[in-house]
Amino acid sequence: MQILTRRLFAVAGLLAYACPAACAASGMVDVVIYGCTPAGITASIEIRRAGKSVELICRDRHIGGMTTNGLGFADTGNHGAIGGMARQFYRDVKAYYAARGVAPIHGQSGAGSGEQDGMWVFEPHVAESIFEQWLQTAGVIPVRSAPLRRDGSGVIKSRARIVSLKTIDGQTFNGRVYIDASYEGDLMAEAGVRFALGREANAVFGETLNGIQAANATHHQFDFDIDPYVVPGSSASGLLPRIDAGPPGTDGSGDGRIQAYNYRLCMTKQPVNRTPIPQPANYDARQYELLARYLGAGWRELFKKFDRIPNDKTDTNNHGAFSMDDIGMNYAYPTGSDAERRRIETEHQTYQQGLLWFMQNDPRSPPDVRAAMQPWGLCKDEFTDNGNWPHELYVREARRMMSDFVMTERHLRGLLPTPRSIGLGSYTIDSHNVRRYVDARGFARNEGDVQVSPGRSYEISYGAIVPRREQADNLLVPVALSASHIAYGSIRMEPVFMILGQSAGAAAVLAVDHRQAVQDVPYNSLRAQLLRDGQILEAQVK
Repeated sequence: MQILTRRLFAVAGLLAYACPAACAASGMVDVVIYGCTPAGITASIEIRRAGKSVELICRDRHIGGMTTNGLGFADTGNHGAIGGMARQFYRDVKAYYAARGVAPIHGQSGAGSGEQDGMWVFEPHVAESIFEQWLQTAGVIPVRSAPLRRDGSGVIKSRARIVSLKTIDGQTFNGRVYIDASYEGDLMAEAGVRFALGREANAVFGETLNGIQAANATHHQFDFDIDPYVVPGSSASGLLPRIDAGPPGTDGSGDGRIQAYNYRLCMTKQPVNRTPIPQPANYDARQYELLARYLGAGWRELFKKFDRIPNDKTDTNNHGAFSMDDIGMNYAYPTGSDAERRRIETEHQTYQQGLLWFMQNDPRSPPDVRAAMQPWGLCKDEFTDNGNWPHELYVREARRMMSDFVMTERHLRGLLPTPRSIGLGSYTIDSHNVRRYVDARGFARNEGDVQVSPGRSYEISYGAIVPRREQADNLLVPVALSASHIAYGSIRMEPVFMILGQSAGAAAVLAVDHRQAVQDVPYNSLRAQLLRDGQILEAQVK
């Protein structure tokens, strides 16, 4: 019924930018977007504003990606580097709360930049309502709960041109240009575009922070020496859960591991809006023995990333050596089947619920920790159709396209030029821990965390969202873009995805108008349009 309604609206011309009659008759639209992340949303609106037809296909029922799934304490970096629709989103957040008498709450970095026309922290349901209103105003009706087929039949191509996209429920979408706005790069991969997984060696792109990072992993590291063995002091007794038996490896060398995922929880201590943390059905206190020992040694930085958002809620993130990140349990996710991904999502939910349950209730949790944790619960008015648990796992990194141009640490630092800017990034190079191991002294350590400022705002190249011509000439990839692992650690922020999605939408419009491959879109024309859109294209000192 939803599909029929959308077609009738298009033919009747009732939407603001209806599909032309010839387009509707053939079932062809100008642009097909897969992924209802913030990038997919801004791309679709940019395309509609230009008078073009678009299909926005959502893997899930809800829209907005991590911006609507608990990441309410936005990773903004330099506010002065954020323009276009991304800037408007934070203005709309501020307007929403101002209309309800809620005073602005300062977010993280960027608050002192003098750019205070926006509000950078928000509740998940507020972000979702803003995005829903944006789409409604633009006349974009998302196709929901329509995951892409990922069995080799999800994309039909004619040489390097994508002809159609197919979803698991049997729908087929035909477009002139396609945009992969998914976090995972699923459309890109199904289309046969080359991608990378894991960490490159530093030598591959002349970097300093890529690959294995043991010496540099000083953040979210154990502050005390914690025995990793089942029987303390006895290596023969075996390792505690969630510790890798392998050696740390050589710093700077590459591997296939990816940084940890988690759910960004929206929590509160307000009794009227609080619902208790559920005990997982298969709760196993042994999974948290390492944490018990760490707490027993005196660690108490439990609440450092219970970041405040409006209405007495939090964006609860990882902080410390044993926290909300389910380290090492996500390696199979990027290329996993839908069933494998669901298994990994369940593992992460069980781990985090069990972690909170342990700290609130288990006798191995110190009394002061239990007392401090027990008032906390999930928010009754968030994620109301999912047990107040976020709909999406925070996929911090999955596939990364490898195109003719690759964003690297050297581009972020300004050591190499970045041609054809389509937007700016500015956030700290931020890669979470990848694994937990036993060091040479016989104690538990984490490996992989990197938090280093690039020292500046930096340009992101159009070439980084365009595949190699021979692999796909009508596809744009603004989220799983072409970048090294460590460069992606900074680029991967939600405001940047909004920026890059809007720029991809503008490029798609030009490709349709000029009947060109995306590789041939005239940059001068694209740049002019992006500046009209309010995008910021020139790097600024952070």
